[in-house]
Amino acid sequence: MTKILFCFGYGYSARALGALLRREGGWRIIGTTRDAQKAEMLEAEGVEPVIWPGSDISAQLKEATHLLVSAGPNEDGDPVLAELRAAIARVAPRLQWAGYLSTTGVYGDQDGGWVDETTPLDPGTRRGVLRQEAEAAWTAIPGLPLHIFRLAGIYGPGRGPFAKVRSGRARRIIKAGQVFSRIHVEDIAQIVAASMHAPDPGAVYNLCDDDPAPPQDVIAYAAELLDLPLPEAVPFEEAEMSQMARSFYSESKRVRNDRIKTDLGITLRYPTYREGLRAMMDDPANGS
Repeated sequence: MTKILFCFGYGYSARALGALLRREGGWRIIGTTRDAQKAEMLEAEGVEPVIWPGSDISAQLKEATHLLVSAGPNEDGDPVLAELRAAIARVAPRLQWAGYLSTTGVYGDQDGGWVDETTPLDPGTRRGVLRQEAEAAWTAIPGLPLHIFRLAGIYGPGRGPFAKVRSGRARRIIKAGQVFSRIHVEDIAQIVAASMHAPDPGAVYNLCDDDPAPPQDVIAYAAELLDLPLPEAVPFEEAEMSQMARSFYSESKRVRNDRIKTDLGITLRYPTYREGLRAMMDDPANGS
């Protein structure tokens, strides 16, 4: 029997998941987008595109067996629930699985310390607060078989340091004690797919690799792979950065990923950024 995934916000991570499910077979995938040109691209990939907001999606929602939410919240809250809370609540008991892609930003700053899924949420940025509120709003829908995925910094094909290093624009921003956790988009896809095959409503999973690392180390390794000079080191206090980029440096933490391994049987394809960047270098189509 064909399974039907309805995805709100068919973006970078959802697209990787969709590709994995299509290779697996037995899936019909419906994804929303705001852009008509992107809708044509999705259709060419075998995804049924829906322009939303702006169209009636009630029929597709009623057909869905699985629901993924990868659209982020805004200052007015979760955009899906703002318009479709009642419709989601009606289909919730019929769904086999639902997933919400959140962020490890809900844990806030831990001064480089470790967090796991039991760590109290203490977001220190507005983005983190909005994600915490969105998690709570989705959790509150009766009968929804919800799984929450807290994603670390996402990288992969088209999203990596290589373009900046090649252009000479890359800088190694140095802030003492600063570390970030990361996750390759293909590992996001395999983890979410594993959850879809073994539903555990109410489960929360951290999605990250095994090596929380200083951002300057990643830039340096990219330069090494490209056989280019080591980018200039710039103290964080002196670095020219956007307010958004600077806010990421306001939090430092190491994220544990034991649960995806013990509960879902995951073996990461890219356990550190080194394997991930090497794979991107080895595949010209994945250049970043």
